[in-house]
Amino acid sequence: MEKIWIILIVISLFAIITFLYWKLTNGYAEKEYGKKMFKQWGTRTFYWTGALFTSGGITVFVIYLLKWGNVLTF
Repeated sequence: MEKIWIILIVISLFAIITFLYWKLTNGYAEKEYGKKMFKQWGTRTFYWTGALFTSGGITVFVIYLLKWGNVLTF
């Protein structure tokens, strides 16, 4: 049962971090590439690949900090 809670925490953290990353960087990326270019598949795929890798890395780091601080035990 404990593993289910840890999985739910990880998924929730990942979703929240991805949403915050998107909110913070979407306008910048759209301005950097231009509206017309940003609507193309290649550009958006590149953006979302980076967003997911960044969010995954931050999530792993946060889970590591929570484990190190003895907030999570597994």
